[in-house]
Amino acid sequence: MLKSTYFFRRVATGAAVALAACVLVVHASVPRGWFLAGTKPAEYEAGVDADQLYQGHASAFLKSRILSVDGFGTLMQSVRAEHYIGKKVRLSGLVKSQEVVSWAGLWMRVDKGKDMVGFDNMQDRPIKGTTDWQRYDVVLDVPPDSTGISFGILLDGAGKVWLSGTKFDVVGANVPSTGAGDRKIPDNPVNLDFTEIGKR
Repeated sequence: MLKSTYFFRRVATGAAVALAACVLVVHASVPRGWFLAGTKPAEYEAGVDADQLYQGHASAFLKSRILSVDGFGTLMQSVRAEHYIGKKVRLSGLVKSQEVVSWAGLWMRVDKGKDMVGFDNMQDRPIKGTTDWQRYDVVLDVPPDSTGISFGILLDGAGKVWLSGTKFDVVGANVPSTGAGDRKIPDNPVNLDFTEIGKR
């Protein structure tokens, strides 16, 4: 399991708890309402890039300060979950990448106190290398008694990513969840003889 997954599975939510649980570095250039965190936040920087627009809309960037980073950084927010209880929420955005050595992705986590009850960081469908603008989504259910939702964009290792057209909205029950914990668990064991290759 990569360190980034370990970090996000260990950090408790609630804005105050999240800030205390992860290393936080504040930069004047970080967009208002967002903050920079991660396992090595001091080795990353974030801000608004006036030269990288998507259909006229501003973009934020997250990039490594050095050529080799043993860890990750994230540009993120945390909100209370009370307005989203019992609903399904989606974080979507357009992402562009440049020389991402390890991987990057949008991420979202739903917490109930100190327990994580929903999580997806796109680790199973990572953004790598250099890519043009593309839309990505993460979708999670917000169970009863959830207390906080955290979300953002992460960059593991060196490289640079841009994020534009970001949306956080409630979606219908017909929209599939993307988090590993939200995927349907089969009622009975399947493919015990390994004959169904390449199927889920």
